[in-house]
Amino acid sequence: MHVDLYTDGAARGNPDGPGGYGAVLTYLDTKGVLHTREYSAGYVRTTNNRMELMAAIVGLEALTKPCQVDLYSDSKYLTDAFNKGWMNSWLKKNWKGSSGPVKNVDLWKRLLEAMKGHKVTFIWVKGHAGHAYNERCDKLATTAADGKDLLRDEGLDLSAV
Repeated sequence: MHVDLYTDGAARGNPDGPGGYGAVLTYLDTKGVLHTREYSAGYVRTTNNRMELMAAIVGLEALTKPCQVDLYSDSKYLTDAFNKGWMNSWLKKNWKGSSGPVKNVDLWKRLLEAMKGHKVTFIWVKGHAGHAYNERCDKLATTAADGKDLLRDEGLDLSAV
């Protein structure tokens, strides 16, 4: 099965403000009917990068059987990690990057787990360029960030902020 997954994250006052993510899954069923599913949530305090990763994770975790996934994101942080080989380097160096420990390791590990069983291709799209699904993800993310039912991001250490 082939699935297109579109993702976006947003944070207001990064990292002190609230944030949210949006994910849109689209796929054709065996009769050629297009299906769309949307996912979003908001967090009390978070960062844009964490929300970008959460969107990808939630979208992939929603898949119940192995899929070919084209994951579209306007986040170079997300797409470059795989397309430029950063992930392979981080894994070889025990989650160390060129400027020290990799941030958001908890979510990177969760993303790798969510990818298991799927063939995922990461595709960068320019944000706010009028792409319907990218714009929809942005709307979901910002609406979630501005919502009243915000979750805690337990993995985010803001003690030094």
